[in-house]
Amino acid sequence: MPILGAHMSIAGGAHQALLRGKSICCDAIQMFTRNANRWAAKPLADEDIERFRTTREELGYEHVVAHASYLINLGSPDDDLWQRSQNALMEELERCRLLGIDRYILHPGAHVGTGEEAGLQRIADGLTAVLAVTEGSGVRILLENTAGQGTVLGSSFDQLAWLLDHATPAERLGVCLDTAHAAAAGYEFREAATYEALWQAFEGLIGRERLGALHLNDSLRDLGSHVDRHTHIGEGALGLEPFRLLMNDPCLRSVPMLLETPKGEDLAEDVVNLATLRGLIGREEPIVTLTAPVGADSEGRRA
Repeated sequence: MPILGAHMSIAGGAHQALLRGKSICCDAIQMFTRNANRWAAKPLADEDIERFRTTREELGYEHVVAHASYLINLGSPDDDLWQRSQNALMEELERCRLLGIDRYILHPGAHVGTGEEAGLQRIADGLTAVLAVTEGSGVRILLENTAGQGTVLGSSFDQLAWLLDHATPAERLGVCLDTAHAAAAGYEFREAATYEALWQAFEGLIGRERLGALHLNDSLRDLGSHVDRHTHIGEGALGLEPFRLLMNDPCLRSVPMLLETPKGEDLAEDVVNLATLRGLIGREEPIVTLTAPVGADSEGRRA
């Protein structure tokens, strides 16, 4: 069975993310380790760490994933911001270690005008420096593919593969694939043939063994828009068919699949989206949508 879950708020303490997820029957949890929109963070108290670890053990959560702060930009050409981003990344990896979280999802960064080549090298250098300082933490960084808006890097498998090849040590790096970002970046995978082509491209450039998590989000904007806007499963440009294929892909059984769709405090939208996904398990017939795929060729290459 697929491992399904969602991003949960840590309001009231990190352990609350676990309790919120359990309340709607999540198999896996994604969470921040601190406020994602501030540089400063209060250190984790011993009692908070113990409560999180105890709650996780009591609830039986094997798959808990952390997501990086939105402020971190390892591609920045500004030396102060680049160093500040590295410091924040090191701090968050330490928080993961203390909480016992071994997967951490990071947006690669933006070059802010210096160009793709310089930006990728900057990110690789920053990752290598951070991984050296946090050696022995046991936390693996999963680089998330992006929609490719503005100067943001990481929208193509080629860019992700380059980073994996040039940042070290390689064994502490992997990938988180976001479905909405992939669509916005121009990848077509809305029917069986293009879905298979997507994974063949991923295998050839990155390797399935480096896939550490999936973000399951529909895209509010169409294929190739380069606009990062998530919406509910089956209600956007992707429709239900790619999610049916994901739910029934035996190669993804051990990979946590996490929602990042819009929701309110009562988590009602998560309940609906999880039910929609679980309703696709075992469904063999393709789900045909009225919207014709646009922006990519029949082999699933980027537009």
